[in-house]
Amino acid sequence: MIWLIGSKGMLGSEIARILTQKNIPWIGSNSEVDITDANALNNFADSNDTSARQTGKSVSSGRVPGKITWVINCAAYTNVDKAEEEKELAMKVNGEGALNIARTTRRIGAKLIHISTDFIFDGAKKSPYTEEDIPCPLNSYGKSKAYGEECVTSEITRYYLIRSGWLYGFNGKNFVYTMTNLMKNNPSVKVVNDQTGTPTSCINLAAFIYKIIETSDKAAGLFGKKSALPYGIYNFSDGGECSWFDFANEIYRIGKKHSLIQNDCEVKPCTSLEFESIAERPSYSVLDKSLIQKELSIKLPSWQDSLEQFMKDKRFSCN
Repeated sequence: MIWLIGSKGMLGSEIARILTQKNIPWIGSNSEVDITDANALNNFADSNDTSARQTGKSVSSGRVPGKITWVINCAAYTNVDKAEEEKELAMKVNGEGALNIARTTRRIGAKLIHISTDFIFDGAKKSPYTEEDIPCPLNSYGKSKAYGEECVTSEITRYYLIRSGWLYGFNGKNFVYTMTNLMKNNPSVKVVNDQTGTPTSCINLAAFIYKIIETSDKAAGLFGKKSALPYGIYNFSDGGECSWFDFANEIYRIGKKHSLIQNDCEVKPCTSLEFESIAERPSYSVLDKSLIQKELSIKLPSWQDSLEQFMKDKRFSCN
């Protein structure tokens, strides 16, 4: 059975959809189980591990749940600008929360999938960051996520730590919804053109996470304790790179193409200094995905194709 922490969030809800479709037993927790409270996590694990009981706050595919063998942590403090005002809270959730989850996962003998971010880097490299590059975050959010990585890697050995960035999905606030709404209601929008990264669909990240679980469990069944994918840190995003300005232009193009945006809207470039955000952001945070492409023989879709798939989906709703 899989324990999905943050199952109602943007990424968590997409993972939940896949697990349900695949008929994989899972149980979800959200704000009712405080990840900064070690006792709350342990109590939830003990009350649901090998238990056939279902509660209104717990979900499974319908099969009888059994032992928790995987824990997926999608819970996080993600408001980059607000983290500058709430540094202690961001560190508590993204750092201490990750530490508590890692310890609980180790105690129950499960494997952990933990989600991290490209914002642990400062952007000075100017070429795609590999899994071996040393974190050097610029802002409080990045520092809290980097600390969370340290907590996971120091507390547990059976983990997959996945770094991603520029995520968007159906459930929750994100850049695609924000831009689409602005473009529908304004003659022009300004978007920064001096920050480069890779937009990533939660559809694809969720599918990647499922592939890790699937290949690992199949390998365990065939080869005992051997894992199909070695434990460790992995980068994942869609293919290619762009600026936020490029991203916005593509949102506008697709929105007009599929009549999601009826009016004309000019997308204007601006600098990060002009935008005046509270938190400093890396100017370059593209992730190198050659390791996962080699290990799992996967082909990454372009960020443009993934974006169009997302905006064409019947679940797309930016109202």
